[in-house]
Amino acid sequence: MSVTTTTHLNFRGDARAALEFYRSVFGGDLAAVTYGDAGAAEDGPEAEQVMWGQVLADNGFHVMAYDVPSAMPYDQGVNSVFVSVRGDTLEEVTEYWKGLSEEATVVVPIGPAQWAPAYGMLKDRFGVVWVLDVVS
Repeated sequence: MSVTTTTHLNFRGDARAALEFYRSVFGGDLAAVTYGDAGAAEDGPEAEQVMWGQVLADNGFHVMAYDVPSAMPYDQGVNSVFVSVRGDTLEEVTEYWKGLSEEATVVVPIGPAQWAPAYGMLKDRFGVVWVLDVVS
């Protein structure tokens, strides 16, 4: 028996844009079902929002996301979740950093750390905090 965990991100209207952005950084396939597709909303802006979505890449990257419906409370919170991405090489991690850093707020610039050849933290344009490092 084995268990797999996948980061699931919650948005309010930005899930599709976030998933498309993460696919542009990490590659892979994007799949999404809207509330309209599932018959959970007939018209209006929520019908086009993501009820279930994911990006799954051959390199092991997997993230899920959805848009919290307006009938449910939503508070993105502060530091409520970090998404950790660990790569085997500095080159690999640097490419992900370059992609994620577009319109991002850098919390810790990527560079050498006591525990890893490279480590960095940023908050992307969707408010998600990413921690990237190289496995030492």
